[in-house]
Amino acid sequence: MDRAYGLIFDVDGVIADTERVNAEASIKVFEDLFGVRGVVRSDFEAGLGRGAAEYVRAAARIHGVELEDGQVEAATLARQEYFIAMLKAQPLPAFPGVLELMDSALVRDDFRVGIATSSTREKSEAVLKSAQVFYGQMAYVTGSDVTKKKPDPELFLKAAELLGLPPERCVVVEDAPDGVAAAKAAGCRCVAVTNSARADRLSDADCIVESLMELDLDQLSGLIDKK
Repeated sequence: MDRAYGLIFDVDGVIADTERVNAEASIKVFEDLFGVRGVVRSDFEAGLGRGAAEYVRAAARIHGVELEDGQVEAATLARQEYFIAMLKAQPLPAFPGVLELMDSALVRDDFRVGIATSSTREKSEAVLKSAQVFYGQMAYVTGSDVTKKKPDPELFLKAAELLGLPPERCVVVEDAPDGVAAAKAAGCRCVAVTNSARADRLSDADCIVESLMELDLDQLSGLIDKK
């Protein structure tokens, strides 16, 4: 039996502080495309981790904006363009502890590392490059590779498959309630980091931390081996 461990990272809000930029890009979309002002970051909270379309719809519902499918598609495309332009103007570094945890796992024979995000390939690659994550050595699944978004487990099941491991041999690092729900539904262990949501909203995770600097590989392997 393969006793290797899988370590799967979400991107937005886990690897770098993208939620701030996501919100800024989305607020600009509401102003430029729909003429709606007064949108704030918290208006998008219900869409965190569920893909760009649900992210946009969350704020639209709060502000009473009826969006047709074509408008949602236009909004998500504009949002991605704004986001990537903002990232080029001001690159985002990785959160403390992220690169160290990845690097320590990549040199271990008993760990395999993956990336799993509801974001598109183009948008998530922009984040990974900005944060100086060398993802070529990792399994990599995006929202473009699956038909269902979080809280559905498809994204993490696909990541575990690419790692060549059963889900129960994997631990997912997440920052949003729907991401935690998706990881648990897949049968993975889950570590939640409070970069984007309060600890009480992440309570279904197996472990909650304020920073990935609090973690090491022995703790993660212990979570997976725990009966």
